[in-house]
Amino acid sequence: MIDAVIIGAGQSGLAAAHALRQAGRSPVVLEAGTEPVGSWPSYYDSLTLFSPARYSSLPGMAFPGDPDHYPHRDEVVEYLCRYAKNLDADIRTGHRVTVVRREGDGFSIQLEDGTKLATPIVIAASGAFGQPHRPALPGLESFTGAVLHSADYREPSPFTGHRVVVVGAANTAVQIGYELANVATVTLATRKPVKFAPQRPLGRDVHFWSVASGFDHLPIGPLLRTKPHMPVNDDGRYRRAVTAGEPDQRRVVTAIDGDQVTWPDGTREHVDSIILATGYRPALSYLDNPAQVRGLSTVHPGLGFVGLEWQRSFASATLRGVGRDARYVVRRLLRNVNSA
Repeated sequence: MIDAVIIGAGQSGLAAAHALRQAGRSPVVLEAGTEPVGSWPSYYDSLTLFSPARYSSLPGMAFPGDPDHYPHRDEVVEYLCRYAKNLDADIRTGHRVTVVRREGDGFSIQLEDGTKLATPIVIAASGAFGQPHRPALPGLESFTGAVLHSADYREPSPFTGHRVVVVGAANTAVQIGYELANVATVTLATRKPVKFAPQRPLGRDVHFWSVASGFDHLPIGPLLRTKPHMPVNDDGRYRRAVTAGEPDQRRVVTAIDGDQVTWPDGTREHVDSIILATGYRPALSYLDNPAQVRGLSTVHPGLGFVGLEWQRSFASATLRGVGRDARYVVRRLLRNVNSA
């Protein structure tokens, strides 16, 4: 029987593997993709972290380069690949998990190819960003232009000269809208006005203040009835662009019909493309019941989670936060298994 199985080899799975190795266990990490890098390669080309390198590391290995620089998507991919190579763990890529069942004192894990594995501990680390969320906008199914989620957006050139609506008010929506406004006419369609927060208040990155104050790791996630809407981290350029109408900002459309959208003030206009920068949902279809509190299953002893948004704290789904949560979850899982 395998010591422990981790599902997913992105940042969450790698952090969980590190925690288990530190505890003297030999986990097997199952990754559906071809590399242990999670969803990072599929994000848009210009993506840049809003956290500096010094606040973007997994346990045991600092992010390379100037600690105060903001890493690019490809830097993160390279970092995760190197982290995985240096991690003394059995990482199996191309292994998609389809079903996890409780059997006796442990779990049976079935893979897409029919293989079955047995283990007393499972950590679901397929992350909070595996399933793009597509909201039900009125009439969206009738839209004759291009509809894509931000997960499918790469770079602006295909939208040159187009009329584009980007749905969303968070960092991704604003970053994509800002980039597209250089080549297209763009509107950010939001349910509430975009809120901006200074990237470097008092000359220090906002993450410095979050960590120094203790807010970054304050375990308040389970106490929140609704997850707070976080502002867009901004060095000033995004606020200036939106204020100048490049992109402009309006409330979400009230109707879509063919290539026409209707705005709340009743005006209608032609639109070429709609980009849904509306976030993600956890990819946990292999579980019959993913209910959890602080990363520990409320249904199945021995089942844990790492990488869910607000799982324990503000940083739970971030590069800097998954290691802290992984240590907590592994410690509790091993305590429960050892006392059984």
